[in-house]
Amino acid sequence: MKIKRWVARREANWQRLHHLLGQVEKRGLQYLSAQEIQELASLYRSVSGDLARARTHQVGDRLIQELQQLTTRGYHQIYQGSRHQEWAAVGEFILWGFPRVVQQTWGYTAIATSVFFGAGIIAWWYAWTDPVFLEIVVPDRLITMVRDERELWMGSILGIEPLASTNIMINNLRVSFSTVGGGITAGLVTLYILVLNGVFIGAIAALVGQYGLAYPFWAFVFPHGSLELPAIFLAGGAGLLIARALVAPGQYSRVDALKVYGTQAAQLVFGVVALLVVAGVIEGFFSPNPLFPDVLKYLVGGGLFALLVLYCRRVKRVES
Repeated sequence: MKIKRWVARREANWQRLHHLLGQVEKRGLQYLSAQEIQELASLYRSVSGDLARARTHQVGDRLIQELQQLTTRGYHQIYQGSRHQEWAAVGEFILWGFPRVVQQTWGYTAIATSVFFGAGIIAWWYAWTDPVFLEIVVPDRLITMVRDERELWMGSILGIEPLASTNIMINNLRVSFSTVGGGITAGLVTLYILVLNGVFIGAIAALVGQYGLAYPFWAFVFPHGSLELPAIFLAGGAGLLIARALVAPGQYSRVDALKVYGTQAAQLVFGVVALLVVAGVIEGFFSPNPLFPDVLKYLVGGGLFALLVLYCRRVKRVES
């Protein structure tokens, strides 16, 4: 191998790789175009081959060292840097991506919320005026405990907090995933789950209200409900997004609509899971704990809900 001719032929590639790596090291991989990223990967493989040839033909320690440094920089940015970029993307989604998709899909979440509360208000009215309806919706043991013993049932969680918290998380996640997945039935199952849960909450609200236990009941619900209920509404919105793609794709084909709306639904689900995990911990360890006064529970619930609203209203300013 004629060293000088080989170096002259390959040197342009080395300089180009050096230039691209300098851009990545200063600004990050995301600032390169797709074509430049492909070029970077191709040049890295080519220069790695050049390094192997240089070592085989003993072209000189200085050139080998320069090529070694170039390939080391390339490896760090392409492989180590890609992992950094992945974590950076996760952080970007948590800080800005999730609030953005919540804002983009707020109409679907609003529909899910309205269905839930609409069903809850109707159920509350019927349960308050018709004992038969109350007995149909609410289990007998809960009615007996509230009516005859004037007690709530949350005390059963005390002493088994870790198990109760885990079971609560699993149940809430199951309900939420069913709500999202119900979108494939044109949203019918999604709406059914929202109505069913709204009816149950409305009937329970009537029961505890009739027997003077509303204040401690809502003190129990507020801390975790401030996150759990919004998570269910977001899951309902995600299910309705999928239904929209199937029933009314609009300007898209159904396949493309599923990609667009399905991506938004999946992004909502990430937030739903996080909210339900936190809510499950609160419901297992804080909400039923008699050591915390009811007024504190109301304050914690209100504070968490306010923080959630502020978080979902975040807007990333674009630098000019």
